[in-house]
Amino acid sequence: MVRNLDITTLRSFVAVADNGGVTRAAGYLHLTQSAVSMQLKRLEELLDLQLLDRSGRTIALTSAGEQMLAYARRMVALNDEVMARLTDQAFEGEVALGVPHDVVHPVIPRVLKLFNASYPRVRVNLVTTNTRHLKEEFTRGGFDIILTTESSAHEGAEVIHEMPLRWIGAPGGTTWRQQPLQLGFSRNCIFRGIAVKALDDAGIPWEMAIDSDSDRTVEATISADLAIGVLLEGTQPDHQELVESNGALPTLPMQRINLYGGGKGHAPYIEELANLVRQSFKDMRPTSLRLAV
Repeated sequence: MVRNLDITTLRSFVAVADNGGVTRAAGYLHLTQSAVSMQLKRLEELLDLQLLDRSGRTIALTSAGEQMLAYARRMVALNDEVMARLTDQAFEGEVALGVPHDVVHPVIPRVLKLFNASYPRVRVNLVTTNTRHLKEEFTRGGFDIILTTESSAHEGAEVIHEMPLRWIGAPGGTTWRQQPLQLGFSRNCIFRGIAVKALDDAGIPWEMAIDSDSDRTVEATISADLAIGVLLEGTQPDHQELVESNGALPTLPMQRINLYGGGKGHAPYIEELANLVRQSFKDMRPTSLRLAV
């Protein structure tokens, strides 16, 4: 038959051991002496062991009692940790996190899962939109933490990762060979200006085949081989692929993943969320780069 130890009883046992007797333990616990004595008796009966040596003027631990004390301390401490973490008001709240669409996977789901395990009573309000909007709303106080994809680090930014920008198109597509080159970008895409400048610098003529506010519309157009676009390498969906043009298209610059709002001075859970984001992007780097940092 399964027998269960009671945390209240264990707490009384620890208090008796720490305070040198039932009287002082009762005062410490704000209980009566008889209540503490009864809890000790129940614990000994449950274990069928004598935990206290009552033969002298003061109560001492038996060898079994000394062994039990180590377990009791750990169980009481673990109980208090669980109760503090799950019920303490200090661990309640909300965090507004903004992330560009193209860097949500694979990092952010893992971050949210880890954060929820540590702070289950803190709600993370995740918003995915373009970098321009994220920075505007962050300036207005609409987000606690944002990630951005930018060519450089601006004021207040912490560079946490770098990823190459690549041309993308439909699997087996041929649109990238056409002249003028057919482009597909949403109006607010921060990569739009980068791609156009690279083409202009290379003297490659282009047209905007799709000009929409909808990322899904642009994605569908590219996937239908009616245009090509630009994404961070590794973020392209299954129905698109990197364009291997063998130099026919210009090389695009590296992009920085910047973190805003991850400094000190926030609530502990906001700092912890920022730390999880940093670590998760760090884990994406090649081992040689991680060791060099």
